[in-house]
Amino acid sequence: MEEKNNLVVFQDKKIRRTWFKEQWYFSIVDIVEVLTESINPTDYLKKLRKRDSELGIYIGTNCPQIDMPTSSGKLRNTLAGNTKDIFRIIQSITSKKAEPFKLWLAQVGYERVEEIHNPELAQDRMKQIYEQKGYSKSWIDKRLRGIAVRQDLTDEWKRRGVESQEEFSILTAEIAKASFGMTPTEYKKLKGLKKENLRDHMTDLELIFNMLGEASTVEIEKTENPQSFDEHKDASREGGKVAKIARVVLEKKIRKRIISNNNFLDEQEKTRRLER
Repeated sequence: MEEKNNLVVFQDKKIRRTWFKEQWYFSIVDIVEVLTESINPTDYLKKLRKRDSELGIYIGTNCPQIDMPTSSGKLRNTLAGNTKDIFRIIQSITSKKAEPFKLWLAQVGYERVEEIHNPELAQDRMKQIYEQKGYSKSWIDKRLRGIAVRQDLTDEWKRRGVESQEEFSILTAEIAKASFGMTPTEYKKLKGLKKENLRDHMTDLELIFNMLGEASTVEIEKTENPQSFDEHKDASREGGKVAKIARVVLEKKIRKRIISNNNFLDEQEKTRRLER
């Protein structure tokens, strides 16, 4: 989305939101007003925080003050929360409008517990989500396999002392640069993406070569047994090179590039996948 400040409409009510720390933050007062129909949502929120002390602590710890426009257009510090924060607040609101959200949260919680006991349910749920978005079954199979390969890779890294998200990102970028000649950030720019997941916008062949680079890195890690972070980077580059070699060979055979600016946001790309 191009605009970083925007309004969302819920039941004909406008809720302010702002792009902050790589995610949407919503005006908590606006949410309270919509769900309670209070004539003084600010006062309602104050009483709510007093009545539910745990909520008060949660809001004080997790919910920042962010500049948002008032009805006059002026910016003013506004208490805001991300999606997780808003769901926490909804749990403490006694209102008929809040009940559907509470029931939905209860259903989601039940499903997650079931998935812990039977992981296949989680995979089935993911398939349904992708199908609802319009992805083809063949693409979904590759995407799910790619998730499994990625999990194998991160597990291998963790076993060898790589743990922070920053380190994962650096090593992933090394694989991508060696495989495709660009980092994930550069790849997203090529496809015109912003906060979307890059892999959800890869073509079938891009997913395959991405998997090959990561799966090759796993095997190289097992063989080379890297001890330092620089050695992990070397293994990642070597794994990516395997994917690059295979990609270049295929590109010569089919006389076209595998790397594409196609993404699932484009209507033509969506239609093309649905037709498969």
